[in-house]
Amino acid sequence: MMSSNISEQGDRVSMKFVTLVSIVAALGGLLFGFDTAVVSGAIGFMKQHFDLNDFQVGWAVSSLIIGCIVGALSSGVLSEKFGRKRVLITAAILFIIGSVFSAVPNTFNEFIIARMIGGIGIGITSTLCPLYNAEIAPAKYRGRLVALNQLATVTGISLVYFVNLWIAGLGNEAWGISTAWRWMFAFGIIPGLLFLVLLFFVPESPRWLIKQGRAAESLPILVKIHGETLAKQEVLDIKESFKIENGSIRQLFSPALRLALIVGVGLAVLQQVTGINAVLYYAPEIFKQTGAGTNAALIQTIFVGIINLLFTILAIWLIDKVGRKMLLLIGSSAMLICLIVIGAAFQTGHTSGPLVLVFILAYVAAFALSLGPVVWVVISEIFPNRIRGKATAIASMALWTADYIVSQAFPPMLNSAGPALTFWIFGLMALITVVFTWRKVPETKGKSLEEIESLWAAK
Repeated sequence: MMSSNISEQGDRVSMKFVTLVSIVAALGGLLFGFDTAVVSGAIGFMKQHFDLNDFQVGWAVSSLIIGCIVGALSSGVLSEKFGRKRVLITAAILFIIGSVFSAVPNTFNEFIIARMIGGIGIGITSTLCPLYNAEIAPAKYRGRLVALNQLATVTGISLVYFVNLWIAGLGNEAWGISTAWRWMFAFGIIPGLLFLVLLFFVPESPRWLIKQGRAAESLPILVKIHGETLAKQEVLDIKESFKIENGSIRQLFSPALRLALIVGVGLAVLQQVTGINAVLYYAPEIFKQTGAGTNAALIQTIFVGIINLLFTILAIWLIDKVGRKMLLLIGSSAMLICLIVIGAAFQTGHTSGPLVLVFILAYVAAFALSLGPVVWVVISEIFPNRIRGKATAIASMALWTADYIVSQAFPPMLNSAGPALTFWIFGLMALITVVFTWRKVPETKGKSLEEIESLWAAK
């Protein structure tokens, strides 16, 4: 009985350590959410301050994503060479620099450059934070711990909606055009500094240490996670997985792993082309299309953030119970229905009541339950140990590229094709997501990273 109590106590201690480490890493998601959503409240003021046309409005939003693509692409090589922790520290510094200079530009071009610098940091954190969490977490809890990154992301999004509303309310319209948007971007310095400081208190990824031939350094970390006996076995399993891999990107195109690449890149692209960031980036502008004023649109946008947060929490509770595939199927099907209804409301002119708001909230809820957290979890866990950093970077780069295309195209689409057709196009992408998930995505719930690697080899 006493040995059982000791074992249970050990489990609690190990989970406490893993959770604390994962929360710190997930703060990178807070930066991701804050910086991608802050522009939603600022763009209306900036449009008037810089006298922007539709293309420039899209560029003001999507310039961040160009930096994200560069950051995601470079994160794999850099993290394999220098380690996950050092590269995340660099990303935090870049984010802070981007926040500072986004708040003080004299010209539109200066703003674009600053957003790209911050975007590099966001691209790195969006790739490495889920990957780091996956490499730290025990298989039983990996889904919810990796999904903490998405919870932090939507927390950042929700936070920035409140911050934007508060700042906008500090002065009149003229003050907003000249100053408010600057304070919105400057506020990002606070979470950036918090993330930077806390990163110094987390260990390096044990799997990366073993890859570097530093197994002795990884063992104390793994002992805190698994206990001494399981930790020693984990070291042996990780070493064995490295023996059968050459670490080349070409390996991903081999018959054994080609499907993993298709699933990772496919889900990454589908997460974006179903329209979520068009809604999050431009939420106030969408609500203005229904006749809402500036303050009403910002308040309705806060509802979006709250729903996003609540259903992400629900997803974290369900992901290791229901499984990745089932959540993806349920969520993408619900998104499809919502997008069809929203498009129909704009097509028929029934936008003055709560219909559009209700179904946008339902759409965001469905995304938060599925594609939001689950895609990052799957991307972080499906690739082999030796090339996980590089392969995850490829999938992340695909995600950010799709995000750039959607965010750049959305304002002109909204004005030329109209909101109805725009939302129906997103609906078509949701239908493709349902079919793709049903046919191609395997269930990875409860499997160790090494077992998932074997799963692809068996197909």
